Amino acid sequence: MGDVDRPKLPVRAEGARALASYLEDGIRSGALRQGVKLPAERELSEEFGASRGAVRRVLADLKGRGLITQAVGSGTFVLPGWSAPEITTTPVEKREVVQTSPAELMEARLLIEPLMPGLIVRYATAADFTRMVECLERSEAAQSIEEFERWDGELHKTFALATHNSFFLRVLELTNEVREQGEWGRLKRKSLTPERRGDYERQHRAIVEALRDRDAELACELLTGHLQQIRHNLFGG
Repeated sequence: MGDVDRPKLPVRAEGARALASYLEDGIRSGALRQGVKLPAERELSEEFGASRGAVRRVLADLKGRGLITQAVGSGTFVLPGWSAPEITTTPVEKREVVQTSPAELMEARLLIEPLMPGLIVRYATAADFTRMVECLERSEAAQSIEEFERWDGELHKTFALATHNSFFLRVLELTNEVREQGEWGRLKRKSLTPERRGDYERQHRAIVEALRDRDAELACELLTGHLQQIRHNLFGG
């Protein structure tokens, strides 16, 4: 199936019910992670033994409840906000926390994040852009550095989700792990003056506008400049 790996279910009369149960359970449990692209209607119809009309009704119901989004020419995707719950593991099973410095994080971001606009302009949906605007508005209304930093991070998270690419979602997870470490927060609080915050807000809006215009080249240029300024403000030189 490509984007979603799952066991085959037997063809049966209640195929539509099985499809609805599989998709909703998978989304709510996190087995189908946020940003994942679902198979085409034809594939779902064949695998679950449901008519194309029944498949469309199931997807319409999930869309109406905010679990998925659909875009003509792009496909059907699990909406941001529906992800796997935290899994309780023994200490031996826990993945080692990423140990990297804020400087290393910025170098990696400058290499990786400018690659995202090309995918965003191709695959982003109206729901993705709505979420970006919400992050902009929340960050601009933030009353504290911590709140601003939270919505700043959410905006960059939304960029990664809007690529609808699992690689960038994994990079996002690693980035957030580092951002949650104390050293990053200390540097950000020290460097974030009101003037610099105003710069970041203007840059964020310009990036989102370029993405909404499907201008990948301009968005890449703006995003690179934004990250370079963050690096300069954090470390100087």
